[in-house]
Order: sequence, then C-alpha cells, then structure tokens
Amino acid sequence: DISQETLDVILQAMMRAPTAGNQMLYSVIVVRDEQTKQKLAQSCDHQAFIATAPVLLIFLADHQRWFDYYQQNDVAGYCDRQGLRFEAPQESDLLLAIEDAMIAAQNAVIAAESLGIGSCYIGDIMERYEEHRRLLGLPEWVFPACMLVMGYPTRQQRERKKAARFEQRFIVQENAYCRLEGTRLREMYRGHTGAQSFEDFLAAFCRRKYESDFSREMSRSVGQYLKDFQGEAEV
Repeated sequence: DISQETLDVILQAMMRAPTAGNQMLYSVIVVRDEQTKQKLAQSCDHQAFIATAPVLLIFLADHQRWFDYYQQNDVAGYCDRQGLRFEAPQESDLLLAIEDAMIAAQNAVIAAESLGIGSCYIGDIMERYEEHRRLLGLPEWVFPACMLVMGYPTRQQRERKKAARFEQRFIVQENAYCRLEGTRLREMYRGHTGAQSFEDFLAAFCRRKYESDFSREMSRSVGQYLKDFQGEAEV
C-alpha cells in the first residue's frame, strides 16, 4: 500500500507544477475504492493490473471551477458594470487545461519515482466518455486527461531493461522543424524493429495502435466530447 503521508508528499509536489496563469486548470481524483478500480480496469481497455494498484490518480482538465466562479452573482454583476463579458470556455481553454493536467501528472510521476514508487500512464481513461463521465460525476467543462496507476514495483520490474528511445539527433531540432524522410526515417527506426523488416514492423504497429478497437473508441469518445463541448459553449 501507499500510505496517506507518502501520497501527500506526491500530491504536494504535483501542486507545485507549472500552470497557465497560476489558474491550476486541473483537478485530481484519488481512487482507492476497490469497486471503482474494478470498473476502471474493465472500462480502460480491460487492463486487470489497474484493479490491483493501491492508488489511482485521475487527472482532469477542469475549467468548471473557473466557470462557476465567474458565474457567481456578485462577480457576474461586477463584470456587467465594468462592461466585461465572460464567455463559456472555448476549445483553446480546453487544450490549456489539458496541458496543466499533464504537467501536474508528470510532477507526480517524478515525485513518486524519488520515493521508490512506480507509475503507469493510462490514456484509456479518455475512452468510453459517457461511462466515465457518469462513474466519476464529471460536469460539462471537465475532461479526464489521463490516469496514473501507482504502486511499489517488484524487483523484477525495477531491474528489467528499459525500452529503447529514438536517438536524440532525430528528436531535437534547432530553430525550425526539419521533416525526416526516406533514409533518415529508416535510420531512426533501426534497432527498434527487432527481427522484423521496417515495413513489417510498421504494418504490425499500425494494426495494433491505429486499427484496434481501443483506438477507434478513443477517437469516438474524444470526438463526442468535443461536440458536446462546442454545443455547451454555444449555449
């Protein structure tokens, strides 16, 4: 288990994350409840290990809090007298809130790592939008950006070989974007395809990531949320 004292250290580090305009456009749901973890293990692409983790942290892009603040009668009246007009959150506000949430999540990951606690990002929390909205009680202007599964790793997990990354020269560019083509793309993937050819590796990756059921569901869920978001903004 992860003690509340240890979790508080992680959460305090999280709250020191950079944030747009110091607005902290995110909220975090700490999940310890076994029933909720079981449901999330199924709804997040049937990943059983989610249910066995001692703690889940769900990071929400949250503009509802600021929207509610501006809607308070005294604030709204003051704004009217000043000739100010507050509009509902726009798509740009949503993206900014997602950035805030993800930066906070990575602060939590690094703090946890320093305490010997492992973590795993779960992007599947963006899937099954309607179901997660009901399960977590999310209002209109709140979007589940990511979920962290946290726990103490086994010795085997601590000592296993880490996945290789692309070489820095292919990722870091100076002053302007440089598009990789042909030979350079193949060179970047060298050492990442295992026993497969370049073509076979990419075909298998495409089937696993872009043509899979979870990928299609994520596209549907995010698309539906954006439609609802735009509709609510117009209202």
